[in-house]
Amino acid sequence: MRQRVITAVIALIIFIPIIIAGGVWVDVAASVLGLIALSEILVMRKKLVVSWEAVLSGITVLLIILPDFWHNILPGKLDLKFVVYCVVVLLLMYTVFSKNRFSFDDAAVLTTGAIYIGVGFHYFIVADAASLTTIFFALFTVWITDSGAYMIGRKLGRHKLAPHISPNKTWEGSIGGTLVATIVVAIYVYFYPQGDYSWLVTVLLTIVLSLIGQIGDLVESALKRYYGVKDSGRILPGHGGILDRFDSLLLVLPALHLLGFI
Repeated sequence: MRQRVITAVIALIIFIPIIIAGGVWVDVAASVLGLIALSEILVMRKKLVVSWEAVLSGITVLLIILPDFWHNILPGKLDLKFVVYCVVVLLLMYTVFSKNRFSFDDAAVLTTGAIYIGVGFHYFIVADAASLTTIFFALFTVWITDSGAYMIGRKLGRHKLAPHISPNKTWEGSIGGTLVATIVVAIYVYFYPQGDYSWLVTVLLTIVLSLIGQIGDLVESALKRYYGVKDSGRILPGHGGILDRFDSLLLVLPALHLLGFI
């Protein structure tokens, strides 16, 4: 627990100033985090992080995270969607030349991972650019849900939420985390309204975002369970990897866009 707290404090000391600075700092941070998260999927898949298919998937995730940058330098006929398609085709072609040592499944994992991670971190940039209060609205929703679910689950948890995927999560923790997050964020949005919604509608949508965040957590838990690993990585002592820390946000941030907050 001590190591977990120390890591969290150090991470926040680095992370919060970057968010406040915004601009290119957030672009760089999102890109680095996206590449690390993708490398964690490669390692779980038991693929080399330094290989040409890893480079191609890394380019794909950067294309998705930083679309405006690529729009400015790509020739007119090479729009972003077509370039990403070309990368996917190259990965599929490699299944032929490698004689299936690199399989269709491998190409699918890298492509899915790049989209999953890339879109999530792209909307991290979009949310931060929208306003500082918006990115903190998302962060508070996820962080408080996670912390509330952990503490309430430990004290009151009796009924398993998804024992086949994440045996420590309980319905009591899930409901309690959403409740605590909704109360705290309701106070926050009273002072810092979000989008064009009324206070009540924003609070109700906070419940939706909290639940989406928990689904994001379970999605990543399912991924780890499938590959038989406890954590996605070791870059954050006591917390695991980047995917372990950003799994909820990777679904919540695009949901902000879908719900009209950004």
